[in-house]
Parts: sequence; C-alpha cells; structure tokens
Amino acid sequence: MSKRIDIKDIASFKATNKGKTIVFTNGCFDILHRGHVEYLEIAKSKGDILIVAVNDNNSVIRLKGKHRPINDLEDRIAVLSALSCVDYILSFSEDTPASIIENINPDILVKGADYKIEDIAGAEYVLSQAGRVELIEFSSGYSTTGLIEKIKSLP
Repeated sequence: MSKRIDIKDIASFKATNKGKTIVFTNGCFDILHRGHVEYLEIAKSKGDILIVAVNDNNSVIRLKGKHRPINDLEDRIAVLSALSCVDYILSFSEDTPASIIENINPDILVKGADYKIEDIAGAEYVLSQAGRVELIEFSSGYSTTGLIEKIKSLP
C-alpha cells in the first residue's frame, strides 16, 4: 500500500477511515533525524491514523532559504514512508497547510512545542471543529539546522 495520498482523494479517505482518530502534522522533514522520528512516534500515539504533510521543494526554499532543501521532495517522502508510525503522506506547495487541514478536518493537530497554538496554521479551524491542538516537546540536541552546521564544520 502506498502511503502517499493526494488532496483530491480526501473525501474517499474520510469515508474509509470514519470513526478513527485522525492526527495531522506537517513540516519540511529535510534531513530526517532522531528528533523527527521521536516527534512522529509521539504524534502517532495520540490517535489511530497519522497524516504527515510535507512542504514541496519550492515552499522549503521560501521558508528556509536558497540552500534548502538538502533532500528533494521525493526523497523526503520515501524516507518518511519507511516509518511505521506514518500512515499517510501528502505534499503541499503553499507556505502553510491551512487549506489541507480544512479539507482533512483532523481530530488532532500536532506541532512542535516551539510554536504557540495561536501561531499554528489551521489551529483556529481545528479548535472550531471541536478538535484538539497539541504541542510536542522536541528531543533536545536534534535539529536539521544543527546537523547542517555540524556537517559544514567538518574538516
């Protein structure tokens, strides 16, 4: 089974998964590391199905700068697909996944604890639909930017 879904398939996805708790998160997931894996495992533990929305290459460039992403969208999706905690993956080209969140209408929206709930794209919508927004603490010492800096400093 392919883990990749398209936004146009959301109606059939909802029908197939009716009654299950849908958890949604998003990000660039440029260089997958232990912190990402722990974050995604915790996100999955909050419900039945974990959907991960991944920024496409152009939106990563807009958000992170011209030297990112390090890994192409298809490579990032392939690595995320290998994780048993990730049930479905979709990509998006906008700067935020707000429209995807409204289409999916997840029960739980999850982001890292470095965000404030009021600053999370889609949070207001999820809360208005009687859903929850939950923040997950990051694993200390793990970040993509930190990894890139460490690699740059190698002799």
